[in-house]
Amino acid sequence: MLTFLDLRSNKLQGSIPIPPSYVTFFSISNNSFVGEIPESICKLNSLEIFVASYNNLSGSIPECLGNIPTLSVLDVQGNRFHGMPQDFTNAISLRTLKINGNILEGQVPRSLANCTSLEVLDLGKNKILDTFPFWLGELPLLRVLVLHSNRFYGPIRHYSATSFNEFSMLQIMDLSSNRFTGNLPTEYFQSMKAMMLKNGPGSVAEYIGDAYYRDSVTIMNKGQEMELLRILTIYTALDLSDNNFQGNIPEVIGDLTSLLIRNLSQNDLTGQIPSSIGNMAQLESLDLSQNMLSGQIPGQLANLTFLAFLNLSLNHLEGPIPRGNQLETFSNTSYNENPGLCGFPLSRKCSDDDDTPPHQGGEESTNDDYSKFEWQFMLMGYVWMRNGNWNCHRTSHFQRRVAYTNF
Repeated sequence: MLTFLDLRSNKLQGSIPIPPSYVTFFSISNNSFVGEIPESICKLNSLEIFVASYNNLSGSIPECLGNIPTLSVLDVQGNRFHGMPQDFTNAISLRTLKINGNILEGQVPRSLANCTSLEVLDLGKNKILDTFPFWLGELPLLRVLVLHSNRFYGPIRHYSATSFNEFSMLQIMDLSSNRFTGNLPTEYFQSMKAMMLKNGPGSVAEYIGDAYYRDSVTIMNKGQEMELLRILTIYTALDLSDNNFQGNIPEVIGDLTSLLIRNLSQNDLTGQIPSSIGNMAQLESLDLSQNMLSGQIPGQLANLTFLAFLNLSLNHLEGPIPRGNQLETFSNTSYNENPGLCGFPLSRKCSDDDDTPPHQGGEESTNDDYSKFEWQFMLMGYVWMRNGNWNCHRTSHFQRRVAYTNF
């Protein structure tokens, strides 16, 4: 009996074929199918995974898809669907909903509140016009929320007077390129428990959907768009860039100690960079560019020993640039268009700083000899790892892309 039908990544054209009613897995992704999804697809009463991404499909997404109680994955991203399905009343098994890259309009369907198994929700790159769907915070298993490049507007408010448990499992939140206003959502930062966990050596790295589907998501990382072909449960990112947020960056954001990527660029944020950012010991990418931040760069940023990307340009920062650890590796571009900044790596020297190296005096030769020995040791280790086919990087094990076949 045929229960698994995989037609992905071919050159198939025409209308979507309808498989037997007992099929549980049906994928037609990465083809050239055209037309609409026929409503007869909903007669597949055992269907668990339906993937029709990256075709030339159009029309509306059938409402009946949200009423298949066995459906756990609905992935129709990268087509030309319009409208917005509203009825997910019976989608009690739905764990992944990806409608990214269509031309959907309207509001986020409130019936998604019934999807208590939902882990991945990707509505990015559409024309959705709505306020922030705060009620999604009640979904107990939601790990990935992508709303970027839509028309969301207004402030992000915390509507519960007593509970601070919303989005407690959320590990990736991308609200970039919308029209959100007001202050940054401090209350939500306090409830994002999954972004506060310290992923030490004993942490177990698993993938979302390992048991049922190979989930992926596209995020901005280190200034570039990057597709995560698999989503580690310990991978965390917060992107609120390209909106109209105002006010200060709250100190409480430093409590998100497991964050790897943090992007608050292209807003109207003011005040100083909070020193609590130095607590985010696993941070790999920090982008605060194109705001109105002022004051000095806190020296605590030198504690971020995994930091591989830093952009503080186009602000009103002033004073000496801190030295030490990863901060020694960044070029002028990380600090451009801050007329008050001085010190290395800028050519503008500070009045009380002659830019001399940190190690001086009678122990200079000893320190130099130690430094040379240390670098020789590191280089030998790097060559050994290369010859041993290790895929490592000196700043982070998350920067490599591992190619997996994505269902």
